[in-house]
Amino acid sequence: MAYLKLYRDRLKHNYTFLTKILSEKDVSWGVVTKLFCGNEMFLKEIADLGVVEMHDSRISNLKTIKKICPNVQTVYIKPPPRHSIKSIIKYADVSFNTEFETIKLLSDEAVRQDKRHKILIMIEMGDLREGVMREELIAFYESVFRLPKIDIVGIGTNLNCVLGVMPSSDKLIQLALYKQIIELKLDIKIPWVSGGTTVTLPLLIRGDLPAGVNHFRLGEALYFGADLFSGTTIEGMRDDILKLYTEIIEIHEKPVVPSGDMGLDPMGQMTEIDESLIGQTSTRAIVDVGQLDINPDFLIPEDPDVSIVDASSDMLVLDEAYNKRNLKVGDEVSFNLKYMGALGIMNSRYIDKIVE
Repeated sequence: MAYLKLYRDRLKHNYTFLTKILSEKDVSWGVVTKLFCGNEMFLKEIADLGVVEMHDSRISNLKTIKKICPNVQTVYIKPPPRHSIKSIIKYADVSFNTEFETIKLLSDEAVRQDKRHKILIMIEMGDLREGVMREELIAFYESVFRLPKIDIVGIGTNLNCVLGVMPSSDKLIQLALYKQIIELKLDIKIPWVSGGTTVTLPLLIRGDLPAGVNHFRLGEALYFGADLFSGTTIEGMRDDILKLYTEIIEIHEKPVVPSGDMGLDPMGQMTEIDESLIGQTSTRAIVDVGQLDINPDFLIPEDPDVSIVDASSDMLVLDEAYNKRNLKVGDEVSFNLKYMGALGIMNSRYIDKIVE
């Protein structure tokens, strides 16, 4: 049976690495846990690192985090839907916001629950996902900063989340300047300038992060050591904290080219035939995962002699070339994962999750 394994020592290594480089720049940070889809065992591994702040985009996951470690600061990292306001006040200490009416509802509910709720205002900096438009920012703050039971603890932005706009020193300098303008205009203090997710980390490492940016939210860097500027692994970090292990359920030498009348495959695509390969054969193996669990584009075979042919709903076809390892039915084939692949696997109830 296929299973996903989290390696505890490798996770700790990356956490220690990030804590060191961020603390050297006086930048606080929280761990983004949405990848784990509320899995208690994996969330406990995060808590056991000594994390003081955990970020997620699902209320049910924050509820689980609060059950595991009640004292951790929980952060809801997308604009709250109205039907979740009550739960957000109950389970999230902080939420990211962009709409006055939503913040007003949070304020009303915080009064009812007699709890103070912290908010971070997200600013649109070019990637066109969530964020208050910059020219409206001062007026927006003026409208919300006196609401009862609401504490504005920061401003922030998201880049490279939808359209691929990359962070830059110029954009982050602008973000830090907005904090100064708001503080002077309204005579308040804003603790956080939350300038980054994993995509911003290379700016910090090479010394290009503006001094005013003092808060990060990191997930992909922690779990994959990812440098999203270069598409490589950050030097000194591990990219193999999570691995998928699958079982071979069939292995035979088969033709490379299919035979018969061709139609659309189950994904609605037409297979293109390379006639130069007619008559050639290779070792084809089937393993016990499929599109239901993961998009095969997000799988990276550990064995360089293994390539992915394609997947149906619950089987993945591999080309084992000349089968140099003499693999047979029942043997394991392992894969490293891209972030979206790990997310699919975590969300699949058909894949076991274990810790080593």
